[in-house]
Amino acid sequence: MAYIFHEDELPRLVSVVPGRERVFFVSKELADVDTMLAGIMRYAKGASSPYHYHENCEHFYFIMEGVGTVETPEGVRQVGPGDMVFIPAEERHRLRAIDPLFYFEFQAPNRFRTTILDGTEDDLRWERVDGKIWVQS
Repeated sequence: MAYIFHEDELPRLVSVVPGRERVFFVSKELADVDTMLAGIMRYAKGASSPYHYHENCEHFYFIMEGVGTVETPEGVRQVGPGDMVFIPAEERHRLRAIDPLFYFEFQAPNRFRTTILDGTEDDLRWERVDGKIWVQS
């Protein structure tokens, strides 16, 4: 079976820490797939993820709009439309929006644990528009 979703019909997850929003298109809840997560992310100007890493999870960002930076132990690099960023498992990283960012994110497998190195636990808490809370592991 094929699944076709429109962004406006899917639950939005809004970060408890203001400035970030995500919409998953592929998840256990939506497509009965628990091996990966895929969706779109929006960051307001100045918003950022915490500096963190994921155990047992590789992921990438494909930047569609805006300008941001990716911070890793090797330094800080600017990214923009057309750039794809691959983050291997265990790689420490942070994404920050210089201008509002819109990007596609893919994470696999969806059995991972996130460790925050600079930030708070709230950086991993997401509120659904219907009022439920989704916590990233």
